Amino acid sequence: MMEEELRINGTLISYYYTCKREAWLIYHGIESDQEDDNIAIGNLISKESYPREKKEISIMGSKLDIISSGDKGLVISEVKKSSRNMKGSKMQLIYYLKMLKDNGVNAVGELRIPKEKKVIRVELTEEDEISISKATGEIIKLISGKIPDAVSINFCKKCSYSEFCWTD
Repeated sequence: MMEEELRINGTLISYYYTCKREAWLIYHGIESDQEDDNIAIGNLISKESYPREKKEISIMGSKLDIISSGDKGLVISEVKKSSRNMKGSKMQLIYYLKMLKDNGVNAVGELRIPKEKKVIRVELTEEDEISISKATGEIIKLISGKIPDAVSINFCKKCSYSEFCWTD
């Protein structure tokens, strides 16, 4: 199956790097607890931060948080609640940058964490392109298979799927 047929997007990439079970659940349309405080906080931070920026632009099945112009051209920014999951957040942004590059658009990225007053610049490297291509292949295998077993990780405590995974 091709990537487009399987609806791979940046959010799925981020979840894959956080928890493979969560990525599988999201892909298969099993919604988490939408009343979860962490989801509400994340949505509020995204909505209230950077009010002058153009937000939530849908491109090729993905929603980019912010698109702006920088001194070197197009800047794609992802707004995050905290720096707790930097690997997933960075790879999500790498996915967007590669997706744009594959379609003839060069851009740089920023991870913005307003509560921590951090802005982390992300530029696409050849190594990143290889990593994201490999991850995309692994995600295709993951979502095509059966649900992965629950594995306890640091993110479980604040995960909106916690009851789904850990209720007997």
